[in-house]
Amino acid sequence: MQVTVAEISDLDVLADMWVELAHGQRAFGSHLFADTNRKQVRESLAQHVAFDGVLVARDESDDIHGFVMFEVGSGRYDQDVTRGTISNLFVVSERRGEGVGSRLLSAAEERLHEAGADVVGLEVMADNESGRKFYRRHGYRPHRIELEKSIQNDTHSKEDR
Repeated sequence: MQVTVAEISDLDVLADMWVELAHGQRAFGSHLFADTNRKQVRESLAQHVAFDGVLVARDESDDIHGFVMFEVGSGRYDQDVTRGTISNLFVVSERRGEGVGSRLLSAAEERLHEAGADVVGLEVMADNESGRKFYRRHGYRPHRIELEKSIQNDTHSKEDR
């Protein structure tokens, strides 16, 4: 397995993988629709590919078994660190547990470091214990916690709005 920069010709495969990722994240409470966001994700992937912000794990047959998207942040606010962000990391189910995700993550971190990032941030669904465990093994710790509740509760209803 070799980690290489993604190419424009990889976009359809990568978009399909993102759809699979999004389908899987629904089990952990993600609100993203998978199939209906394919076009937007393909466009985002194309932008990331154009700036070398997507790495893929390829086997000796040149088949892609995983990918990672990343970028150096350019937020609106001045900060005391330059923040890199990993926005998606996916490995096909039959290759999980073989170190593919670790290699993709490490390669993205190296690219972010070379681009001037001091820290790397990412998101993982709170209920995705295996994902959280994977990132903890790689040194990631909570930095900011996002909280959510349904507006449909004891004190609010649609009739009240």
